[in-house]
Amino acid sequence: MSTFLLEIVTPEHVVFSEQVDSLTVRGVEGELGILPHHIPLVTPLQVAPIVAKAGGKSTTIAVHGGFVEVQKDKVIVLAESAELPEEIDVDRAVAARERAERRLSAGKNQDRIDHRRAELALQRATTRIKVSGNAKLNKHH
Repeated sequence: MSTFLLEIVTPEHVVFSEQVDSLTVRGVEGELGILPHHIPLVTPLQVAPIVAKAGGKSTTIAVHGGFVEVQKDKVIVLAESAELPEEIDVDRAVAARERAERRLSAGKNQDRIDHRRAELALQRATTRIKVSGNAKLNKHH
């Protein structure tokens, strides 16, 4: 079975660096599946979970924006921030989601920048909750 190196890098550190069989990311134009020998490309990422598969095991990682770069034998995700499921503080993410939802519902006279900031905070919180939930679900199998 052919694999490729997946590196997920933030300004602070390398979050993930392993050989994987496949990768699923959500780019600006929709979901994208990457297998070994995929054509080289660079595309911006949405705030969404990405899923790496290796040897029948899936790892879901919360990625908050950035880019994916597909090279000949490796894929680099350059993310503003990224978290593995075990690094996520679920209670904090739920509180952040509630704050963002309150700001969005109260924000009739808000300026657009505040509104966009609240939308992004909501997306980040939702992504964290999804990824941490997947970790708990996967542990039972």
